[in-house]
Amino acid sequence: MRASRLLSVLLLLQNRGRMTADELASELEVSVRTVYRDIEALAEAGVPVYADRGRSGGYRLVGGYRTRLTGLSEEEARSLALAGLPVAAAELGLGTVLAAAQLKLYAALPEELRTRAGQVAERFYLDVPGWHRGIERLDRLEEVADAVWRSRRLKVTYRRWDDSVVERVLEPLGLVLKAGNWYLAARCDGSERTYRVSRIDELADDGGFVRPDGFDLAGYWRQWSEQFERRMFPRVAVVRLSPLGRDLVPFYLGAVGARALRESGGEPDEDGWSRVELPVEPGAPALGELLHFGAELEVLEPADLRKQVAEAVARMGALYG
Repeated sequence: MRASRLLSVLLLLQNRGRMTADELASELEVSVRTVYRDIEALAEAGVPVYADRGRSGGYRLVGGYRTRLTGLSEEEARSLALAGLPVAAAELGLGTVLAAAQLKLYAALPEELRTRAGQVAERFYLDVPGWHRGIERLDRLEEVADAVWRSRRLKVTYRRWDDSVVERVLEPLGLVLKAGNWYLAARCDGSERTYRVSRIDELADDGGFVRPDGFDLAGYWRQWSEQFERRMFPRVAVVRLSPLGRDLVPFYLGAVGARALRESGGEPDEDGWSRVELPVEPGAPALGELLHFGAELEVLEPADLRKQVAEAVARMGALYG
């Protein structure tokens, strides 16, 4: 562990130039005292590390010293798949491993390419979670990820959407990060299912299992997502939308509404309104979704939904009239 950290200190100084003890401690998630000991160990090993004193001081390597000890460990190589997702890597327990792998890659690059890579990191940042969403507790994510890596069966206590609790024996096949939420694809009772990681309350190792040959995580997730959307939006509302209403569809109904707009949107009439078939949730949620549009949407079918919207609008008119 310490040898890996010493190499990280060396690569940080090589890639970034002068750094203070506080900056190194923050980067490596250790104490400043540990940084002092690591710098002493590097100096004793013959690394030409020099301390600049004063307010703008810090540690630097002397005379353009460079190391070529940049081989990746197995863990570091795995972590590179998450190179663009530092938050996800940290949630999986691979934050420091990913940082070490990136440092080694930077060190192995020619100076011009290293500069360009640093410029990209300075200018672009990917923030996966959506707006206005609370941060999920992910107490079990690292353990679940470990079981995925090592093909270990898990006995879990799982909270379903209605807060009922069930026990399941799962064979973890893969993890998916969707809009800031982690999902586990797993085999249970012979079939493949999806579980939200934040709802796993307890888990225990239940031995190894043989991973099915040819399991395609991306393909499974696409198929499951389509089935989930059909279950979530079992009804279709035939509506008329104003030009502004069409523009509001992606904001109020997300990707599902935007796709429906592309696939079923008719040609605008002389007033600019067009007929669209929108997937909606069952019951009261559908009413709320459609009322978002105000006077920019008219429900044509089904008749019961049109009646519900008309009654809701009448109650609102009486309230504000």
